[in-house]
Amino acid sequence: MDGSAEQQRNWGPFGRPIYDHPEAQALSRVGVIDIGSNSVRLVIFDGAARSPAYFFNEKVMCGLGAGMGETGRLNPEGRQRALAAVRRFVTLAEGMGIPTLTAAATAAVRNAEDGPSFCEEIEQSTGLVVYVVSGEEEARLSAQGVLLGWPGAAGLACDIGGSSMELALLDGTGVGPCASTSLGPLRLKTIKGGRKARRAEIDQVLARLTAEIPKHKRLYLVGGSWRAIAKLDMHRRGYPLAVLHDYHMTPAQARKTLDWLKGKDFEVLRREAGLSAARIALVPIAGEVLRRLMKAFGTREIWISAYGIREGMLYEQMSEMIRARDPLIEACHFNEAQSARMPGFGNTLYEFVSPLFRRTRDERRRLIRAACLLHDVSWRAHPDYRGEICFDNATRSNLGGIDHPGRVFVGLALLHRYRNAEPSGHLLEMVERLPEKDRHQAAVLGKAMRFGAMFSANNPDHMGRLDYRSKKRQLRLILPRAAADLYGEVAEARFMSLAAALECETEVRLAGD
Repeated sequence: MDGSAEQQRNWGPFGRPIYDHPEAQALSRVGVIDIGSNSVRLVIFDGAARSPAYFFNEKVMCGLGAGMGETGRLNPEGRQRALAAVRRFVTLAEGMGIPTLTAAATAAVRNAEDGPSFCEEIEQSTGLVVYVVSGEEEARLSAQGVLLGWPGAAGLACDIGGSSMELALLDGTGVGPCASTSLGPLRLKTIKGGRKARRAEIDQVLARLTAEIPKHKRLYLVGGSWRAIAKLDMHRRGYPLAVLHDYHMTPAQARKTLDWLKGKDFEVLRREAGLSAARIALVPIAGEVLRRLMKAFGTREIWISAYGIREGMLYEQMSEMIRARDPLIEACHFNEAQSARMPGFGNTLYEFVSPLFRRTRDERRRLIRAACLLHDVSWRAHPDYRGEICFDNATRSNLGGIDHPGRVFVGLALLHRYRNAEPSGHLLEMVERLPEKDRHQAAVLGKAMRFGAMFSANNPDHMGRLDYRSKKRQLRLILPRAAADLYGEVAEARFMSLAAALECETEVRLAGD
């Protein structure tokens, strides 16, 4: 195979990892300040990969929109706290050498009588020009944030802030119709007449929305109040994974959690679930909106997105070439390049183990490739804990394009890559959520990576190949003569362990024999 063909096989039609491309390098260290109705946040993305890491992430709960429904103006205390937060963020970014920050303000500043003067005060104080996002634009940017994590997503993206709620249709190819509403919990709590009046307001707005936005069974939830409800659902269910992104709920589960909250001590609950007092205080009203929203749009499945308007702004700056890449694979390539002892060997290892998974569907092959790319990124960890650290990294890291069962599959494969033992302790609860056949396949993959890594010290392009014949229960290793000495006692033991997992007879021969 010539060099160009091999590049295409390993990297797709682009011929190289996206983080090496000038267009991707231009997105490195992108800083965004999001001035929301409830919080002000600075995020600095390490944007050199398609699935960006968070180089810096800090939030201040300011409550800019608190009481605005009654006064029409920004909350005075919140305004001062927000200004102080922006000053801090600008100073931090300057100290880090970050290029010009992008600052965006949403519903509170957009709708407040004194919103323009607040933006002027920020510019005079810091030199930062604040871009006030329109309602429909906010809906589009939030939906683009969903696309950052779920390329080709189809469903309704719903972003709830303190003073507004946005909805956008994702049709599998991009963002469709968008709409902005005033159904933010900070605003709804100022409506006179209590729950009955709020319900009437919510239903009236949703009736208009259903005429503008097509219904869809899938709902992607964006925003702090939705994430708080998801955290509480995790807490109620005793869910073992801590990652919110790609967390799945059914409408029945969501309603059960909202019912479960009634009568609970919120101070105790917020500490147990790891929520702020300001965030959990908005959950009951956000829950009222969610109940009516699910009913109005015929929701059948709910997915939580950790990505929103800030990520949507990063997505906005990406070319179509970058957007087209797989966020999971690109992130794993980037991690390998930064942390592995032999960057690039992950692709060789994937080719080596692939004969064991010829009949595997494409989605699973993505996870197998991801595991191979990550197989060596934790080598600096103590050998006694390396497997557990690999598992924790896979199940907790910021990764897009992978669901929770996928995280556990990759984590379990990496665990078996580093130790020839079954998971135990806190890992077992997560692993038991995988079907038995997936657990077995992850173990086979881990043992195959463990064996294949024995040849990484040699020229990886001449490490030999596996020939697996499942019907005949036969596993063969064909080695080039130059690599014969690498097949020592430890390598043989690992090969036999792999064969035992596959319940196969083995054969080892040299190429040409």
